[in-house]
Amino acid sequence: MNAIEVLRSTYTTSRMVLKSYVSDLSDADLMQRPHAECNHLAWQLGHLIASECFFVEQLAPGHAFTLPDGFAEQYTRETQSDNDPSHFLGTNQYLALLDQVQEATFKALDHTTESQLDEAGPEMFQPMFPTKGAVWILLATHNMMHAGQFVPVRRACGKEVVI
Repeated sequence: MNAIEVLRSTYTTSRMVLKSYVSDLSDADLMQRPHAECNHLAWQLGHLIASECFFVEQLAPGHAFTLPDGFAEQYTRETQSDNDPSHFLGTNQYLALLDQVQEATFKALDHTTESQLDEAGPEMFQPMFPTKGAVWILLATHNMMHAGQFVPVRRACGKEVVI
């Protein structure tokens, strides 16, 4: 297994965990917050989608999924306190977008060589993620960074353990 395959496998596992946690949640469930100071799940899903498109565009310009107009702006620090369900998508819409974004991400990864992973990453990421490979690792694990916040909501909703 080479480095590109490891990135793809890591991403696939991370995304599988996230989608497993989301797949049986209702639209109303997505509006719950795991804690009063945490973002609700709908915002977190939008953030994951928007940030992935941003990361891919930085790593492989022209290969990122094109989000609907205004989508990324709905998932910023300024919108974290928005609790109006009409401003957010439903479970099935987020899941469909996750699939579309993943397809574009994998196409971008297919156009990435192992030697490119050692290249300097985008300047804005360099203090923490100095190489393109480090940013790809961030992208591959970003879903998992948020997945733990979905578990308390699942428990509060009486959902079964899925993983």
